[in-house]
Amino acid sequence: MSKENFEPVIVGFLCNWCSYAGADLAGVSRIQYPPNLRPIRVMCSGRVEPSFVLKAFQEGADGVLISGCHIGDCHYVDGNVKTLRRTPLTIKLLEQLGIEEERFMQTWVSAAEGEKFANVIDEMVTNIKKVGPYQKKTGNNIDALAEEVLSITEAAATEEGQCKGGHNHG
Repeated sequence: MSKENFEPVIVGFLCNWCSYAGADLAGVSRIQYPPNLRPIRVMCSGRVEPSFVLKAFQEGADGVLISGCHIGDCHYVDGNVKTLRRTPLTIKLLEQLGIEEERFMQTWVSAAEGEKFANVIDEMVTNIKKVGPYQKKTGNNIDALAEEVLSITEAAATEEGQCKGGHNHG
């Protein structure tokens, strides 16, 4: 496929309460934006682990978007803060795998921001078209890394749950 005819596939993890509703508003308002997004509705952007991003690339995505509620407006109080904290780790993992930073975006879009949502998709498509289709780099073991990140995340979540549940406190 030539770079001129390339249409990127973007996997978008969209918060149910804000960004997914923003995408819906863009649609019902007939705001034009590229049809390159494959939306995945999640209850909260804070639920999206770095391993999900790696898995999307592993399965053939050219770009990945995580979009949630604005800071201070999370339906689950601080889920979007978790997203904000994980973003540098996600970027570092992608960098280690040789995946260009233009292929990943994390943003906040409210339910009332249909036009902003459309602009985010326009920007992502433009940026990804500049770098071309995603191709796994030789020696880039994204499969193993995705599994390792998932197991570390699960272990950390289990430990956090034990601490919050009052266990192991003298």
